[in-house]
Amino acid sequence: MEKPEFIVVEGPIGVGKTTLAKKLAHSFGSELLLEGAADNPFMTRFYENPKAVALSTQLFFLLQRARQMQELRQADMFNPVRIADFLMEKDRLFAELTLDEDELKLYEQVYDQLTIDVPEPDLVVYLQAPVEVLLGRIENRGIQHERLIEAAYLQRLSDSYVDFFYHYSDAPLLIVNAADIDFANNENDYQQLLQRLKSINSGRHYYNPQPELI
Repeated sequence: MEKPEFIVVEGPIGVGKTTLAKKLAHSFGSELLLEGAADNPFMTRFYENPKAVALSTQLFFLLQRARQMQELRQADMFNPVRIADFLMEKDRLFAELTLDEDELKLYEQVYDQLTIDVPEPDLVVYLQAPVEVLLGRIENRGIQHERLIEAAYLQRLSDSYVDFFYHYSDAPLLIVNAADIDFANNENDYQQLLQRLKSINSGRHYYNPQPELI
């Protein structure tokens, strides 16, 4: 794959998807789309009391992501490479975790209207790591509302990602064990992942790098 037009990096909270998306955008000289969780005014209240604002939180993200996807379709065709740290379909994954039955029915009606003709990625990079690793990274980056995330919720979210990508077949997929690599600070880790990514143009692939021995 010399120059894919649309790469998506995905994975649960704390796995490093935004960091990797930014580095890939720099390497490809491409446009970057970030999901902007910090812009969601309901986030802190959601982690304090999920049931009270789950629908408001989810609809904000849905509207935000749908708008970004429409902007992507209308973007400059002379700079075709784009990197995103979210897959549109993952919005439903969160909705199914957090909404009750009636809320989910309402959400799905809005989702179906907003996601017509959403562009499909040329490659999806799915980052995985154990919950204890995710919790450690969340703690280290120090985002205030994320400190309220409970391990049980993060485990359910991680399990949902595993199930989602087990059945995913809409684009070439690279599944990366991100537990023992540091592509944020270790350039060798990042370059090896980049080369693996560039070699993929179809199918499902796995990348399980081993930590460097000192």
